[in-house]
Amino acid sequence: MVELNFPSAHRNRAAKSSVVLALVVLVVEGVAAYVTLGGVGFCWLVGGSIVLLAPLVLLSSRSWSRVGADGITICWGLGGGRTYPWHEIQWIDVRETQGQGSSVSAIRVFLLGGRRRSLPGLYRSATHPAPDFDEQFQRVVDWWELSTDPSARVRPPKRFRDRLTPVTVGLLVVPAAIAVAAVVALVVFGPH
Repeated sequence: MVELNFPSAHRNRAAKSSVVLALVVLVVEGVAAYVTLGGVGFCWLVGGSIVLLAPLVLLSSRSWSRVGADGITICWGLGGGRTYPWHEIQWIDVRETQGQGSSVSAIRVFLLGGRRRSLPGLYRSATHPAPDFDEQFQRVVDWWELSTDPSARVRPPKRFRDRLTPVTVGLLVVPAAIAVAAVVALVVFGPH
C-alpha cells in the first residue's frame, strides 16, 4: 500500500461563506475599535492580535499526519512528529463533537496505554468541509487492518470524558467560574 500523508495546510482552507462572514465581522470590529480607541489604540489592538494569533496559525498550518508501514506519525507543528507503531494502536474511530448546531468529526487512535490521539489533517466541520473525509478514514482503517492482527483490535470502553459534550462542560464550568469570581469579589471587596 502507498504511504498516506495528510498535511493540515491543505485541509485548513475554510469554506468561502465562513471567510466572508469573518471578514465582515473583522471590518465592523476594526471600525468600532478605531472610533473608540483612536489610531494608536487601534494599532496596538491589531499588533497584539497578530502577536497572539500568528504562532497558532503557523503551528496549525505545519501540523500533519502520516500513515505507513511503520505506523501512524503525528506532528502538531513542532519537530518531526511522533510515530505510534501499529502494535500500539488498538482502535481507530471517528469522534464527532456536537455544538451550537454544527459538528466536528475527527479521526482518532486509541493506544494500548489508554491514551487517545486525534490525527491532525483528518477532520471535517462546517467551516472546514472535507468531502473525502469518509474515504480517507477508510484508507487509514485499511492500513491498520492490514498491519495488525484481528485479536489486537479491541474497542476500548467508554470513559466519563467520552460522554462530555461542549454543552455539558459549559454547564459545569460557567457556574464554577461564577462561584470563584463571587468568592474572589467577597474577599477583595468584602468588609474588612
